This record gives sequence, structure tokens and C-alpha cells, in this order.
Amino acid sequence: MMENKPGRIRQFASDPGLQCQAERTFMNAVLLVEDSSSQREMISGILKDHGWQVTIACDGVEALEKLQNFSPDLVVLDIVMPRMNGYEVCRRIKSDPKTKNVPVIMCSSKGEEFDRFWGMRQGADAYIAKPFQPMELVGTIKQLLRN
Repeated sequence: MMENKPGRIRQFASDPGLQCQAERTFMNAVLLVEDSSSQREMISGILKDHGWQVTIACDGVEALEKLQNFSPDLVVLDIVMPRMNGYEVCRRIKSDPKTKNVPVIMCSSKGEEFDRFWGMRQGADAYIAKPFQPMELVGTIKQLLRN
């Protein structure tokens, strides 16, 4: 058992290595919905490298099936996918009382201003156009998980 010594909390708070280790002990669960295997691998790698637990769905229908038994802290959602597009998935997530408060980040190659507007109109909490810098995604996730 660790002895509680004065100054221990200050030392912990000022040591970035210990802070990082403490942040990673509580892993947020992210549902990644992406039909492209190369994009899935790349985005999943970024998320895992930052300590997040990743569950993958390859299309919108699979995402909604997984949400029946899995409660992620956040969803990263592509738009152009087979069987059900990301706009419809987002609308369903936000209209379900069980998942309506789960933040959704739309992450798509559809990068025009109207696409962003329409994504946010469907209930997305953030919209990131591909290609993106990894830290843009990481920063957006951290901001949404803090709120």
C-alpha cells in the first residue's frame, strides 16, 4: 500500500509521464464505422496509439447492430458506405434515447462546406474532412470526451 505523503499529488500532477500513464488507465471506447480497410487500419491505429479502445463496424447497418449491445463513449463515422450511409446512421444514433448523447464525429472525403453543414444538421458533433492530420482527429475526440 502506498503511503500518502505531502506533495505526492503535486509531483504526480507535474510529471507528464505519470499523467499520461494515468490517462491511459481509463480507456474510452470508440466505435469506428468505416468501409475502407486502409482507412479503418489507419484511423484505428491513431486511436489505439492514443489509448482508446476501438470497436470496428464496416458499414452503417453493422454499426447500428453493434450499438444494440455496446455503449461507446464516441463514434467516428464515415459517410459514404454500403447498405446505409453515415447521415442515416447519425440520425438514428441521435434519435435513440440510449445513444442520443454519444458524440459523433463524421469523418469523410466529402469535404465541401455543404457536406459539413449537412453532417452537422444530421446531429454530428464534429466533422473532419479526409485527408486529415492525425492530431486534428485526436484533438477533436479529446475535446468531445471532455464535454
